[in-house]
Amino acid sequence: MKLTDISVIRDVMTRHGFSFSKALGQNFLINPSVCPRMAEACHPGLPDGSFAVLEIGPGVGVLTRELSRVAAKVISVELDQRLLPVLEETLADCDNVTIVPGDILKLDVAALLAKHAADLPVVVCANLPYYITSPILMGLLESRLPLHCITVLVQKEAAQRLCAAPGTRECGAVTLAVQYYAGAEILFQVSRGSFMPAPKVDSSVIRLPLRGEPPCEVNNEALLFRLIRAAFGQRRKTLSNSLVSAGFDKATLLTALEVAGLSPTARAEELTLEQFAVLAAALDT
Repeated sequence: MKLTDISVIRDVMTRHGFSFSKALGQNFLINPSVCPRMAEACHPGLPDGSFAVLEIGPGVGVLTRELSRVAAKVISVELDQRLLPVLEETLADCDNVTIVPGDILKLDVAALLAKHAADLPVVVCANLPYYITSPILMGLLESRLPLHCITVLVQKEAAQRLCAAPGTRECGAVTLAVQYYAGAEILFQVSRGSFMPAPKVDSSVIRLPLRGEPPCEVNNEALLFRLIRAAFGQRRKTLSNSLVSAGFDKATLLTALEVAGLSPTARAEELTLEQFAVLAAALDT
């Protein structure tokens, strides 16, 4: 079954009474070159057949089939119950694929991996719905699951934010949050015409290799991320004004900025993750 052929997909969906849901952000990949590239890129340093994949939102199973060729096991979580009979047909010959009905934001992912992935290294590979990209990624990262790498297709603008360098316009709170848990790189671009139905924007495939340890020493993670969110919450303001507006005591803050070697007139995007960590340590005394 050629799942990148529009006529084949339409035939399968028609027979199962399926129609696309805008509310679920459903845009299925039909470009035949994209999914094989994602499958090959999602397991850096891990030989074929030596790992398990957690996929989120398999759609009609285009990426799932490619993942099943390189992985020992594929655990694919699908929210839309209407797609379950479709996937039962399109993946009928993929013996190493398990479809799990449910919402990835509500499932106990640790228990899911323990049940289905056994002692295998686990990578994440998925075509993520645009509207919940950040909640899914941050949920996976913050849960500190035993993941080797996350490779996902996201909106191009989101990819630029997630992989931005400090000092750039795209850098934001989510950028630094990702940097705390993982590396981040854009692998390749995917045009809007690669999907059915075609979205209004282009996409990018990004890869986030998980870190064994954070890149900087942090004693109070909650304070660090509170600082980052507050600083970027009013990014047009200076750092000191943004943090004071967010409830930090001005006198204490100015002293901490001096200890950290930071200018009160600096702006949030000018600071590296390490500099935010130094400021958090200065405030946490």
